[in-house]
Amino acid sequence: MHFSILTLTALLAGAFALPSVNHVAHEKRDRLPPGWQYHEKLQSSEVLPMSIALTQSNLDKADDFLMEVSHPESPNFGKHWTHEEIANKFAPSSETVDTVKAWLVSSGIAPERISRSHSLGWLRFNATVAEAESLLKTEYHLYKHSTGRPHVSCSSYYIPDEVAPHVDFITPTVHFDTKIPQAVAKDVEKRAPSTTAAAGHPVKTEAALGIGAPTSGSLPKKGAQINIKSIIDELKNCNQFITPNCLRALYLFPPGLTANPQNSYGIVEYTPQAYLQGDLDLFFANFSKNQVQRTPILASIDGGIPQTTQQGFEFNGESDLDLEYAMTLINPQKTTLYQVGDQVQGASFNDFLDALDASYCAGDDPLQDATYPNPNPGPGTYQGPKNCGGFSATKVISTSYGYNEADLTAPYERRQCMEYMKLGLAGTSFLFSSGDSGVAGNRRQCIDPATKEYNDGSSGIFNPGFPSTCPYITSIGATQIVPGASVTAPEQACETVIFSGGGFSNVFPLPDYQSAAVKSWFTNHPPPYGADRFNNSQSTRGFPDISANGANYVVAVTGQFALVYGTSASSPVVGAILTLINEARFAAGKGSVGFVNPTL
Repeated sequence: MHFSILTLTALLAGAFALPSVNHVAHEKRDRLPPGWQYHEKLQSSEVLPMSIALTQSNLDKADDFLMEVSHPESPNFGKHWTHEEIANKFAPSSETVDTVKAWLVSSGIAPERISRSHSLGWLRFNATVAEAESLLKTEYHLYKHSTGRPHVSCSSYYIPDEVAPHVDFITPTVHFDTKIPQAVAKDVEKRAPSTTAAAGHPVKTEAALGIGAPTSGSLPKKGAQINIKSIIDELKNCNQFITPNCLRALYLFPPGLTANPQNSYGIVEYTPQAYLQGDLDLFFANFSKNQVQRTPILASIDGGIPQTTQQGFEFNGESDLDLEYAMTLINPQKTTLYQVGDQVQGASFNDFLDALDASYCAGDDPLQDATYPNPNPGPGTYQGPKNCGGFSATKVISTSYGYNEADLTAPYERRQCMEYMKLGLAGTSFLFSSGDSGVAGNRRQCIDPATKEYNDGSSGIFNPGFPSTCPYITSIGATQIVPGASVTAPEQACETVIFSGGGFSNVFPLPDYQSAAVKSWFTNHPPPYGADRFNNSQSTRGFPDISANGANYVVAVTGQFALVYGTSASSPVVGAILTLINEARFAAGKGSVGFVNPTL
């Protein structure tokens, strides 16, 4: 039996006809961002590339899915999902796809003009301005920035109320996603203001992009320079100088012996942070001689390179620390360096996740995440296409950087957290350092209860870190050997130079795997602070999940040895231990440990 396109269009419209034509505002913009001016009405014959982000399905079951493969008592423990299974499980439901398609068809967009993305989450079609305006009950205009850059936008758009629950957002519409040389502000409202952090203050443009900057506040802290000849690598000195052998003695794990090709340990660095090969060789010459001239496997994302233009502890301390200990502790296993972002724009955590999952790219925030090719060509900029997919996730990934939870919006953080959940389903352990300022945020800042702005940390509301507050990553705090004590004695929370970060989220609920520990902590160690200082509801995510030594690390930086402090040291160590465990599991024919929090 054969049908004409006209007949098929009529059948689709009839089968999924919308019961009403009541349109509701889906997104709106109150005013133009700074620097932009109205230029002219867009001609009705111009063609726009329309994209509709469909709402995902089964997100309400995500926690159950992850626990099924991550809880040690589950019969499916360790049976991680393939990326295809993950994509299919969270793909928009057939009801969502059919409802949105029916709306488009009934509005005059023929079925053959509509395509669905490979990731399954988007519907795309070309439409004239006249068609788009009729579809969205809006008007499109051309705007120009003071730099001369043009942009097509509308001030608001409306969709049928029956369609609204199935649509996340539509482009091009209210978003000014054209990168310009100076930071701009975006005032987009979608059901609730999206530019306000959980703490109540406005989110700053490009707050997420500064993670690798020397002033970010999440980098390790440098102590005294030391003469390597004065260090005797014996366990009796571990309370003063932490070396790889001290860590093996502390946590009773052996050196690596094998190198399974399935196994590599991922370390993430954000440009301009970079290692120096001379520093690695200096460290290896003293603590792992057979690794001299060994380099990590470079996974260059969005033009990321281990730059050598800018040098010093503020540019090399983080990467040198991470790689010297990661590579030494898992030797002879391989270490993969994910170097993210060019030397000018840098990158955000989302930019790294984009490279692992192409479907995640489309939802980036243009005011927080990088735009590539870099719109401002020049020395040190990456002019290639943005890396959306194409990179594989190692089974353990350690990141020694972090934001304040109050730096970003709750929707931005929730979206990123769900991506960590999906990667956990695939068997990857994501580790993040918990911060170095105790209950305060980066730079030891708390939040003023009146203004909601950051202060000097001497008063105000505690400032938890993100992604540590995401319940689908493993947050790593810092301990230290008690001064004068043996390497075999119990450790204490780190309070030398840094204070191990910890606290309770203002965004994420308490996960089931943590509920008993949180209840016990409040019962047995009630803090002398009330709800005016932190979220003491006992119903939100607490962190860190586990801690490791973070004081007195011997690190080679810019040709000299120095003592280094921070949870930036703790996270790579825990990651190295998990990588060694995975090596043993692979040898036994098992899979990776994946998301470890329910096991802790």
